[in-house]
Amino acid sequence: MKAQSGATLPLERLVRLENFGHSLSGSAWLYQPNTIEQLEDLFALARQQGLSIGLRGAGRSYGDAALNRGQIVLDLRALNRIRSWDAQHGRITVEPGVTIEQLWKAVLADGWWPPVVPGTMFPTIGGCLAANIHGKNNWQAGPLGEHVLEFEALLPNGKRVTCSPDKNSELFFAMIGSMGLLGVFTSITLQLKQIESGSVEVTGWTAPTLPKLLAAVDEHKASDYVVGWVDCTAFGNRLGRGQIHVARYLHSGEDPNAEASLNLAAQVLPDRMFGVLPKRLLPPLMAPFVNNLGTWAVNTAKYLANRTLGNHKTYRQSLVGFNFLLDYIPDWERSYGRGGLVQYQSFLPKHLAAQVYLNMLRLCKRSGLPSYLGVLKRHRPDKFLLSHAVDGYSLALDFRVTPGNRARLVALADRLDKLVIQANGRFYFAKDSSLQRSEVSSFLGASIIQKFKALKHKVDPDSLLQTDLYRRCFL
Repeated sequence: MKAQSGATLPLERLVRLENFGHSLSGSAWLYQPNTIEQLEDLFALARQQGLSIGLRGAGRSYGDAALNRGQIVLDLRALNRIRSWDAQHGRITVEPGVTIEQLWKAVLADGWWPPVVPGTMFPTIGGCLAANIHGKNNWQAGPLGEHVLEFEALLPNGKRVTCSPDKNSELFFAMIGSMGLLGVFTSITLQLKQIESGSVEVTGWTAPTLPKLLAAVDEHKASDYVVGWVDCTAFGNRLGRGQIHVARYLHSGEDPNAEASLNLAAQVLPDRMFGVLPKRLLPPLMAPFVNNLGTWAVNTAKYLANRTLGNHKTYRQSLVGFNFLLDYIPDWERSYGRGGLVQYQSFLPKHLAAQVYLNMLRLCKRSGLPSYLGVLKRHRPDKFLLSHAVDGYSLALDFRVTPGNRARLVALADRLDKLVIQANGRFYFAKDSSLQRSEVSSFLGASIIQKFKALKHKVDPDSLLQTDLYRRCFL
């Protein structure tokens, strides 16, 4: 499909959209449908105008997955109804614009919890499924797609389909994780996780080196949750040191306040730091420390404090408090400044991860671009077509973007890509902003690319669904 000017579309719909990190942006004609019929009308409009359509949920991708410069973008947040809830069996059917927050608030009092959540509660379920998100429990629970009983979708060719692992299974395993490039989820049925308490038991401790941190994560992969914080600014052999947190669900009889913990009031994140300082004031206060020296000082203090005061400390925390750490500080990403941030997440096989990740962290430091936040998780493979998962680990790295370092970050990402590909690693499109077609072909493989393109041609013969990510990585 040729991109035209869209000159006959109303100018008031032409808006500037950003990624979550505020490092990428682009103008597009924005529509917010709230019925399937409106979706069909907008598909017809795009064909008439000779424009493509990009799908957008809450816009929480760190890359350009929800941007479609100069084209049409559909904001699906108005499709946000919960269609049915079976509290006895934990099965819920939702529209794609329902958020993780809306979901857990609807089911918690009945003793259920989303089986897989990201680090924030604000993404939509449709966006989470398009990215096939993983959480701190990936080794145990797999990605979100493994908990989908079925979904309904509108395809660009005009067909409405129902897919499950047994019905239209090829499209089921391809559309989940395809970043909204094969169709629009219109209804999603999930199997939730039954819980007996709204709290988890958490234990945290430090590890002095990256290999020891990886080993600890692997040793505790049987826990309900396991996650590691990585210090990417330390010097010498201390580079990659960090802290691990493991958590487990509380079962019947373990929590004397179980009933109260399942109330929404027990899950609300505080809006003040230490009960005094409003958290909305924190991003500008954090900004002076978001640089190489400031982050080194903060990371060093964090590590030493946890090693001295918090080693092997066990405590109880709400499910919301443990899972949604990114929501503790509203608009925390604004602390990175006007240039925003990008996140680079790679997935490496278990036997190569320690050495390759150390090489990556050293390369970042030598380039003068250390990551300001590193998060480590344990993973296992899955059956989805465009899967990012391996039997190994992922490391997510946050980088500040400035006018002076943007070109150096692009060059650094290219060198990091090569290290990952040489180690048979993989990438996650929801976090990516730098991969090119050759690198995507290298990590997915020619047969997977061919299968994806053949399926897209079948369900989207006019290539109606496109995004900046699609054009960068696949065309």
